[in-house]
Amino acid sequence: MFLFAQPSTAIWLLLAVALAGYVVKKHREYRRLEAFPGPLSTGWSEVLHIRAILSRRSHVWYKQVTDQYGPIARIGPNELITSSPDVLARMSGVRSPYTRSTWYYAVTRMEVGKDHVFSLLDEAKHTKRRQQMASGYSGKENLSLESDIDEHVRQFLELIRSRYLSTPAQYKPVDLAKKIQYLTLDVISKIGFGKAFGDLEADADLDGYISSSRDGMFVMNLIGGLGVTQYFHWAPIARLIGPSEKDKTGFGKMMTVARELIDSRLEKPTDGRSDMLASFIRHGLPRDDLVTESVLQILAGSDTTATAIRATMLYLMTHQRVYRNLQVEIDAAASSGHAAPAPDIVSDETLRSLPYLTAVVYEAFRIHPPLTDIAPKKVPPGGDTVVIGGKEHFLPGGTNVGYSVYGLQHDKGLFGQDADYFRPERWLLDESADGAQQEHVAAMKRTTEMIFGSGKYQCLGKPIAWLETRKVIFEFLRHFDWALACPEKPWTSANYHGVFLQEDMWVTVTARERGVD
Repeated sequence: MFLFAQPSTAIWLLLAVALAGYVVKKHREYRRLEAFPGPLSTGWSEVLHIRAILSRRSHVWYKQVTDQYGPIARIGPNELITSSPDVLARMSGVRSPYTRSTWYYAVTRMEVGKDHVFSLLDEAKHTKRRQQMASGYSGKENLSLESDIDEHVRQFLELIRSRYLSTPAQYKPVDLAKKIQYLTLDVISKIGFGKAFGDLEADADLDGYISSSRDGMFVMNLIGGLGVTQYFHWAPIARLIGPSEKDKTGFGKMMTVARELIDSRLEKPTDGRSDMLASFIRHGLPRDDLVTESVLQILAGSDTTATAIRATMLYLMTHQRVYRNLQVEIDAAASSGHAAPAPDIVSDETLRSLPYLTAVVYEAFRIHPPLTDIAPKKVPPGGDTVVIGGKEHFLPGGTNVGYSVYGLQHDKGLFGQDADYFRPERWLLDESADGAQQEHVAAMKRTTEMIFGSGKYQCLGKPIAWLETRKVIFEFLRHFDWALACPEKPWTSANYHGVFLQEDMWVTVTARERGVD
């Protein structure tokens, strides 16, 4: 055995060997993706990415990277980000060999050992789960979907009319951000469980779901950004600090309500029901998966749709020309009988025939996407060659490739030099539009719809979000006039791993006579 005369010599040698090994490892990491430009430190460190996540403005940083370094750039030792729609479509194609990275498991799993459709990494299990759930989300087996939305939009209108209308004699600002969350929670709980939580009726966060979700988003953003999520998935720690079904409020209470409701539904035949839960049961989802998927749809469906509605209203209130043009279209539909008279809610069929409303919603979704998660996919083991702008790029196997949502949706090459501005007219075609113009608008639509994912990873709740947002905007402008109470600070908005939390969106609402004719 080799002995050192001085123990300190051995220690220093071991440290030197360890340092050399670390340097070699980092050099290999750097060389692996050195063909891709990016901020200098990203070749060996994730510190810039971590800082962006913890700043709660990661979507802005991702856009800055792709704006500065091109449509595919480096943001970490093994991470790339792209704003290329062709690459995104390739990665998400039905037969694509790309798979989900561990980001999905680390960031979106809600309970230890229990996966939902968004956290499943196994491709076969993910495909099967989507097939089991698709009919419930699409409305094919959820025949009351539209009427359930209508019921709660009508309830929201009555809440505003009875409690929050401002008049020349009385000024009543209302936090629209909070009320919208009540609406979207009641809608998705009625669609998903068959029973609304009742926040609109109570005009309150009855069981603390909203405050619990806010706290949970903050924690997940912190531990996810620091890369320590795996420790919190360890059962002893999860039991200690995670939600429990014994909780009287919040996420734990939501799980209890979901489990009790599902147990009662499993005891009865589903033939007489046509809601989402009945569809899931008919397609063979077991009890634990029913609970997990139901809770996911409540959390994901309410937050993203609430952001979509808030953002659309914000851009309307800050762009009076657009506001007036949209209100003219809405008034014409109402006065001509094309839209059902109040108190009935406008139908999906009518909404599809309103070009300016459609343009406004597309533009709002584009300029402020309701979901901006990076959603990285893993390059197949043998690597892949992609073409961006006529140039080939080889992606080494095992590389994580994420999505710069803002970078793509603000692409001036596709959306024009005014891509950073809210202008719904970019979506409209007149009768003289030629084939090239029609294809360009079609390409814009395909690209903006990527905010919901695409191919085998497309969000199942996309049809619900589109329908609910358009209905709400139509009825809001049919019945009321809206204005920001604090134009200099219209809201507070923070990004938690792609999901926005918006608060303090104070507005004033006044009645319009036309809406109640």
